[in-house]
Amino acid sequence: MVPLTCKGFTAGGMAAGFKKNGDLDLGILVSDRPARVAAVFTKNRVQAAPVTLDRERVKSGAARAVIVNSGNANCANGRQGLVAAGAMAAAAARALNVPEDQVLVASTGVIGVPFPIRKVESAMPDLVEKLDPSGLPDLARAIMTTDTRPKTGARENSMDGVSYRIVAVAKGAGMIRPDMATMLCFICTDADLPVSGLQTALKRSVDGSFNRITIDGDSSTNDTVIFMANGASGARVETVADKADFQRLLDDLCMDLARQMVRDGEGVTKVVDLKVCGARSDEDARAIADAIAHSPLVKTAFFGEDANWGRIIAAAGRAGVFLDPERLDLYFNDVQMVKNGTGCGPEAEARATGVLRNAEFDVTLDLNLGKGRDSMLTCDFSLDYVKINADYRS
Repeated sequence: MVPLTCKGFTAGGMAAGFKKNGDLDLGILVSDRPARVAAVFTKNRVQAAPVTLDRERVKSGAARAVIVNSGNANCANGRQGLVAAGAMAAAAARALNVPEDQVLVASTGVIGVPFPIRKVESAMPDLVEKLDPSGLPDLARAIMTTDTRPKTGARENSMDGVSYRIVAVAKGAGMIRPDMATMLCFICTDADLPVSGLQTALKRSVDGSFNRITIDGDSSTNDTVIFMANGASGARVETVADKADFQRLLDDLCMDLARQMVRDGEGVTKVVDLKVCGARSDEDARAIADAIAHSPLVKTAFFGEDANWGRIIAAAGRAGVFLDPERLDLYFNDVQMVKNGTGCGPEAEARATGVLRNAEFDVTLDLNLGKGRDSMLTCDFSLDYVKINADYRS
């Protein structure tokens, strides 16, 4: 297993009083030198103050630190929220003795609650004291909200005999849908590559991972993925082969984190790899996968371990793209449930029900129209999801 450390980076976490239960709720990630930075953010038109701040700061392409809290989203707080986000960055910059405009900010938690900036300012000296090369697990715990476990990952490779790592921490368990799912993710690498290459690599990885998952179809105001590269290992990503290897590693890491999120989704008991193939285009396949993955009737059938295939083809039919109902083939793992648009009978349904008893399984819909394909990682809707979100603020 690759250690969760990265040359030139330190991290830490502590309890600053945002959470009533005393859990860790304030974290920090620091590069010991100016790092190149790339980021992607929520597409929600309602955006938290930290997102507004970071969108401007990442344009410089340089960053030294990220300061993040859980327990308060600092969203819908008007001018006060923007001031608080700036003050949060300023407090970290003073404690670290780094330029304020190279400090990024992130928050997660309840929307519309005034942000207690004094808690950050008073905690900052202690937080900086906790900085450690092995501190990423504490950062991962500090950003959790309804998550039941921290989400981390690390990958390692080498170029011309020089090894480098990509490591990351993330959070996300609810308000997850594929338009920058409701999540925070902080990735760092000790490899050296230009800002343009970093942004391109990040966007590709996000599109193939965090934008391919859904838990409940909702999207958040705070979604942020920040990627920092400080070059401390001495490994330089320059050649076409180097870039391909780096992209492969990053893709694998992000998909790992995305799967961790769905597995830890609020009330989730089933994780489903949904695949749509044989469409006229990849775009058509994506639209159908999206419609099925977000269908409450499909998701509740997964929870009930009910091989109700009619719900799946009905969801596909309302996706707004062309399909021929008489060509549809549907599989649960390798069990064919539907052939040429018609059910395969009680024996097939019984075998499919057995598949649904697994914690993870595949569902494949073949339109038999062309070469278009796409996929989503989805889950079930359980009673616990309703319970968790019915009293989230209390």
